[in-house]
Amino acid sequence: MKRIYVTGLLALMLALTFSSNALAASKKDIVDTAVAAGDFKTLAAALKAAGLVDTLKGAGPFTVFAPTDAAFAKLPAGTVEDLLKPENKEKLVAILTYHVVSGKVMAKDVVKLTEAKTVNGKSVKVMAKGGKVMVDSANVVKTDIQCSNGVIHVIDSVLLPQ
Repeated sequence: MKRIYVTGLLALMLALTFSSNALAASKKDIVDTAVAAGDFKTLAAALKAAGLVDTLKGAGPFTVFAPTDAAFAKLPAGTVEDLLKPENKEKLVAILTYHVVSGKVMAKDVVKLTEAKTVNGKSVKVMAKGGKVMVDSANVVKTDIQCSNGVIHVIDSVLLPQ
């Protein structure tokens, strides 16, 4: 009887720990969540250079298809450095806002879409096949990272508006 009680108590403690961690994560906005993850240093630098940090810390809700540092590293050498220059701010804003959709679109909803209009004004193509989702040519590698002002879906490539 004691073993069952202790096991049940441990399970309850673990459940409460995981739910409080999830709750703590959801209290952070999109920018703070991405920065805390550690895999989005380039994205954070680009958002700062583009003057979009305050926007993505705003009320939202937003859905962000967030490229990792590895995704930015796939771009041709010198591309990121060039985009971060003040004279290229307009181009950088166009690229970054192409990664953002107004509203909170969860994975279960994304798979029903064929396209989504971005904050940039252009639409990204969405394709779900074989349990995988692609946004334009990027693979969605992690979904539904809940934030206080929206949701992040992690992608493996930088989206470039056509």
